[in-house]
Amino acid sequence: MNDTSASAGAEAAGDRHSSVVFSTDAEWADHMVGFVRTGLRRDEQVQYFADTTDPGLVIRTLIDRGIDADSAVRRGRLVVTTAAETYLAGAAFDPDAMVGLWHEAVAAATAHGHAGLRAIGEMSWGARDVAGAERLLEYELRIHDEVFARLPLTAWCFYDRRLLPHDLLDVLAGAHVTRRGAHARPDRKPGLAVVPLADRPGLRLAGSAGYENRQVTASAAAALARTPARRVTLDLTDLDHLDAAALADLAHAALRRSSDAPVQVLGAPLALTRILELFPEFGSGLELAG
Repeated sequence: MNDTSASAGAEAAGDRHSSVVFSTDAEWADHMVGFVRTGLRRDEQVQYFADTTDPGLVIRTLIDRGIDADSAVRRGRLVVTTAAETYLAGAAFDPDAMVGLWHEAVAAATAHGHAGLRAIGEMSWGARDVAGAERLLEYELRIHDEVFARLPLTAWCFYDRRLLPHDLLDVLAGAHVTRRGAHARPDRKPGLAVVPLADRPGLRLAGSAGYENRQVTASAAAALARTPARRVTLDLTDLDHLDAAALADLAHAALRRSSDAPVQVLGAPLALTRILELFPEFGSGLELAG
């Protein structure tokens, strides 16, 4: 293994899966060019999955910034394709299929002599009426442990602030351990945020889990139920409110897991212990700690 691939392998999974929020074409170009240049320098294969951007514009922008993109394409070091050919290739967006696709893509890249795989995916399709788009948050939460903790892969999820509703953008871009670009919006009140745990399989919920963000809770529950890890942690330390319906979603997800180990719950709010006293069947898949 050469020095670049060794350093990439040592890089934490959370650092290799980032959300990137931008508001202008110039910001898009700055993030994209720097990412591609780093990948080519490290002898990684670089793939770009365009959604609203013309693939030709990706190539032209790289050339204008001094990268020999045409040569990289000819040599297989750079691949520019579309979301329609990757994320949305099936009848509906399927997180399970995408997890498999990443494993196949990394295997193909390393088999062809690349040090690893580096990819950018434009995620603006998540705001459109696309079959399966409601599972995008589940996907973002799952791939931290199912993909990045296991593979020599670095990927940035591109979120264009001009194309996504603010609430959806906050949730999707926030579901990454590492966030780049213009995330902060002082005028936005926090709702429910869900992010993978950086140091172990599991999720952290912060804010309020109630009726107004039921879809966010459902996505977190789906990710919890499908994680292949035997031991999973649910950190509720920063959760201000958890209603009975949200708890039911999470508790049922814990019971649906293939592992016989209960989900360890950290920082359980007092309301949770009271709900479990009233509905003990919710707690059979949960283990309250601390």
